[in-house]
Amino acid sequence: MSEKLQKVLARAGLGSRRTLEEWISAGRVQVNGRLATLGDRVEPEDRIAVDGRKIRADRKKKPRCRVLLYNKPENEVCTRSDPEGRPTVFDRLPPLRNSRWISVGRLDLNSSGLLLFTNDGELAHRLMHPSSGIDREYAVRVLGEVTGEMLQRMRTGVDVDGHECRFSDIRFFGGEGANQWYHVVLMEGRNREVRKIWQSQGVKVSRLKRVRFGPVFIPSSVSAGKFHELKQAEIDELRNYGRGSKSRTSNA
Repeated sequence: MSEKLQKVLARAGLGSRRTLEEWISAGRVQVNGRLATLGDRVEPEDRIAVDGRKIRADRKKKPRCRVLLYNKPENEVCTRSDPEGRPTVFDRLPPLRNSRWISVGRLDLNSSGLLLFTNDGELAHRLMHPSSGIDREYAVRVLGEVTGEMLQRMRTGVDVDGHECRFSDIRFFGGEGANQWYHVVLMEGRNREVRKIWQSQGVKVSRLKRVRFGPVFIPSSVSAGKFHELKQAEIDELRNYGRGSKSRTSNA
């Protein structure tokens, strides 16, 4: 039975389906010696190559799904390599055979906290897709006066780069003056969205750390720059999390 090409490549652990669609459009993928195009379907006997390298896409022997939780420090970039020579979030991850780690979303250079990595492209695609409805929680330190009216506007929705964005939950976590901490929850994670929502109210974010992705929290035992591999029960909970799950803010 034929399958979509990007689905087969994702299952082989080469990347998320979105990334692989970009590779196909860029002419990096061949099927049976010809350039592949978006929409191509492949049969089990078809020969697939990426950048000239033969890909073994054995559909009967799917690799065991693995998920890593990584506590990203500030000043690491979320790319596999950096032309400026800066450290990347992939530098400290354990090596994989016949596949590679796929980042589930990103955090910007000055943000820290929870990042997930998996060798399962289909799972990565599902976790990143907006339709999954997976919430993300952030600890935020802000500079500036915060009023009840501002908090209400950020809950209701503000304009960010032409999109209406809002926090589904905001809670004060202590501090005063230039050291006020809040925990906020987003249902999506557009580029620098947390910072931009606060900036729309004239407030600057001085520290930003992701502390939760869906049902997964950073354990206190996982310090910055360290990783922890999720157990199968945790992976199953993550896979089944989404629409219908109740958003919750941690008390940590």
